[in-house]
Amino acid sequence: MIESILEKAKNREKLSRNELIQLFEIDDEENLKRLCDVACEIRNECSDVIKLTSTIHLTNKCQVQPRCKYCGFAAKTSSIGYYDAFYKSDEEIREAAKCVEKSGIPRISCSGGHGYKGKQAVNAARIVKGETSLEILVNVGADLTQEAVDELKKCNADTVCCNLETINEDVFNFVKPGEKLSDRINICQMVSDAGIGLSSGLLIGLGESYEDRVDHLLFLGTFDSLEEIPIMGFNPYVDTPMENHPPCSIEEQLKTIAITRIMYPRIRITVPTPTIGPKNVELPLLAGANNLATVIPEDYPLVVKGVGNPDYGNLHEVISVVEDLGLEVQLHA
Repeated sequence: MIESILEKAKNREKLSRNELIQLFEIDDEENLKRLCDVACEIRNECSDVIKLTSTIHLTNKCQVQPRCKYCGFAAKTSSIGYYDAFYKSDEEIREAAKCVEKSGIPRISCSGGHGYKGKQAVNAARIVKGETSLEILVNVGADLTQEAVDELKKCNADTVCCNLETINEDVFNFVKPGEKLSDRINICQMVSDAGIGLSSGLLIGLGESYEDRVDHLLFLGTFDSLEEIPIMGFNPYVDTPMENHPPCSIEEQLKTIAITRIMYPRIRITVPTPTIGPKNVELPLLAGANNLATVIPEDYPLVVKGVGNPDYGNLHEVISVVEDLGLEVQLHA
């Protein structure tokens, strides 16, 4: 049965919801490899060029209350996260962006906590787009207004990210008691209506079902400007309410990446190196991903702790892994 579903996928035939769920139910190494091989083939038919994305964490001062139960990013949440509060100055943003540009990485993600109505995102976009050649993704979740989205459009922001993480409302409400899923969906629609590239992804391993994941992926396709789907596996941060929740397995992450590629042959599928683990960056590429995020140059001037894991991907090591797989890294001159 799996073989016939994969054959359909290989021939670019649309799979039914039930067939997608059956792919998620794969639990043996041989069929997982077949699934990943088909996904890779689909990606490579479109392009074998891999994008890299660096990061600037703008602020860890976050006014979401109660805190998201897994968060080790916000101030005072985890002793191995960003424990001390910070808000990056314009000069710090500028210096980090110019370092990333000089390294050849073509794209930067600017993310931050809630409580600013998007002003932190707009400010970062103005600096990055006004003073560098970098593509920019801004990610402040649902902390945006229509005015902020309009300003991001004027700044020529390339992509705005608002991760739904899960569309199972019970799971969402449990892990994110200070937020509403409907608010995040509304921001995704606002970004899409503005004609800005939308990035919206899944945080898997929170307790969602395979049906939830399939329905989530299908739902993302309703946004006209969807251009990127991050796939993030849950990793517990110490000192948080979910520190004893089991981490998402590599196998579940790879299945989700590969199935997403089958559903969306041309979409950018992003894997943050902290959530897959810096030592495992070749695995999502072998499952059909085409963007590695949280990639940091050697001389980067700011302290970086990954969201989901305090580690991150070193630029030279990541380039080496990508090229060893016979893939091409997109770097600007």
